[in-house]
Amino acid sequence: MSTPTVSLIDVSTYLPGEPIPAEYYAQFAESDDLRDNVMFRAPKFRHHVAKDESAIDMIEKAAAGLIARHGEDVISGVDVLITHTQVPDIPFYGGGGGMAHRLGMRPNWVIDLHNGGCAAFVLGMKVARQLLASGEGETALIAVAQNAAGEVFDQETVRPKPQAAVPGDGAAVGLLTVSDSSPILDIECRTYGEYAGEMTLTADPPRKWWQAGPGEQSIGFTDSKITKVLARGNRQVPEVAYAVCDRIGMKPKDLDMLVTNQPNRAFLRNWREALELPAERHCNTFEDCGNLFGAGIPINFDRAVSDGRVKAGDVVMMAAFAHAGDFAGAAAVRWGGRD
Repeated sequence: MSTPTVSLIDVSTYLPGEPIPAEYYAQFAESDDLRDNVMFRAPKFRHHVAKDESAIDMIEKAAAGLIARHGEDVISGVDVLITHTQVPDIPFYGGGGGMAHRLGMRPNWVIDLHNGGCAAFVLGMKVARQLLASGEGETALIAVAQNAAGEVFDQETVRPKPQAAVPGDGAAVGLLTVSDSSPILDIECRTYGEYAGEMTLTADPPRKWWQAGPGEQSIGFTDSKITKVLARGNRQVPEVAYAVCDRIGMKPKDLDMLVTNQPNRAFLRNWREALELPAERHCNTFEDCGNLFGAGIPINFDRAVSDGRVKAGDVVMMAAFAHAGDFAGAAAVRWGGRD
C-alpha cells in the first residue's frame, strides 16, 4: 500500500504591536567590540510582544487567519498539534496544552519541540508528516511563537548590546492535511550534536539560568563563536536544501521560491548565492521584522503567498539552521494555492 501524501495547505501569522525602529536601540547603544560584526547589523524595524502577552496569546492571534479561511471546525478537529516557543511561558513545559485548550482542540498528539530552534517549522513538518502518513490522524497544526525580542533582548541591561537590535517577535501556524492538494515533496533534517551547547547564556556575575541574581542574562557571543556560527550556517542551509533538491530531481536554481530563517543580511545573501537564485526568488522580511527565529519561515512564506510571489504549482524550498549550528532542516512543497 502506498504512503499517503501529506500537504501543507495554509499558513497564518501574527506580528505584535507597532513596528519598532532601529533608532529605539540607538539611544541605548554602548561601545562594544562586536558592534560592527555582520551578525549584529540592525534591521530597520522589528516587533515586540507586549509585556503581558503570552505565547498562547500569540498563537491564538496567528490562528485567526486559518479560522477565517477554513472555519473553526478545521482547527478544533486537529489530530496532531506540534509547537515551538522560543521563550516558554513556564520553563518546565511547553505551551502545547495551553494552546490546544485556547483553540478549542482535543488533539490525539501534542508535541512541544525545542531542539528545532530557527528550523522548528521544518522539523514540525517532518514530525507531522510522519504521524499523518502513518495513520495517526487527518490534520496537524504546527504552531511557532518567537517572543524573545521583547522579553529577553529588551531587558534594561541587554538593550545596549548590539545583539539586542536584531531580533523581532512574531507567531505563525501551519495547517497540514492528508491530501495531495499542496504536497510536501521531501524533507531533510540533520542534527549536529557536536555543536550542541555552544549557544550559551551569560550574566554578570555568572549564574545558572534559573538562579536569582543581579545581572540580566543575554546570549554569550564572542568573536570566535560568531566566526564558527557564520561558517556553519553558510554551509548547512545550502547542504540540506541541495539534499532535498537531489531527491526530488530538481536543480536549486530552478526553485520558484526559497524561504529561510533570517539571522542577518549576510546569511540571506550567501544562501541565495549558494543556490544560484536571484533576490526576487528568496523571500525575507528582515528589514521589517528582524530575526524572527523559528517563526521566520512561516511568516516569510505567508508574506510571499499574500503578495502573490508564490502561486499555485510553485515549488517552494524552506530551509534553516538552528542555534550555533546544532540542527538544520529543509523541506520542499509544491504549493497548491490559497482558496
